Amino acid sequence: MSKRRAHLDRGDRVTHTFDNEYWDQIWQGDRAQAMATSQPNPHLLTEVADLTPGTALDAGCGAGAEAIWLASCGWQVTAADIATDALARAAERADANGVQVEWVEADLSVWEPEAPYDLVTTHYAHPSIPQLEFYDRIATWVAPGGTLLIVGHLHHGGHGHGHGHGHGHEPPAAASATAATITARLDPAAWEVVTAQESQRTVPGSDKVLHDVVVRATRR
Repeated sequence: MSKRRAHLDRGDRVTHTFDNEYWDQIWQGDRAQAMATSQPNPHLLTEVADLTPGTALDAGCGAGAEAIWLASCGWQVTAADIATDALARAAERADANGVQVEWVEADLSVWEPEAPYDLVTTHYAHPSIPQLEFYDRIATWVAPGGTLLIVGHLHHGGHGHGHGHGHGHEPPAAASATAATITARLDPAAWEVVTAQESQRTVPGSDKVLHDVVVRATRR
């Protein structure tokens, strides 16, 4: 085992190293089926409704719900994830829906795309690097005039010490952010912030509440 999957911080709370081992265990675990059949994130549907389809990257695509939805709307989609099992499920789901997506197995903390995209989006992805540094990385992959859309876990006081990742389990604080901490890293000379909101929503068919942060910005 090259990396520890979890450790205790100073508050004796479990935190994680979101590496390949961690995500392989998640996608082979008891939550995999629910994640593999999830619907596309509602924030994505709202935020891209006024965009003209072009090239898109779904960074940390999981089982591909968002990537498949984008492809069905006419986007040319590349979808990247570190988990082999997640990508296998995503490819099967894309085939069943009759859409084409380029699936890429990659560690997004080190991977680099060959060209920028008109849309770069991520939904609750947690790489092995700090969360805000991850958002910095994917922002560099947006083409001039393109859109960055981040949907993440909202960091709110007193929470963020669980062990989940957006499917009804509280994420660790290190995997969460606020609208202010994200937008503060977007240079106003290079970016126009279109959306910066914090909200909560109930997962359909359950009583689980997700606290979301949503940032959409256009590269100037």
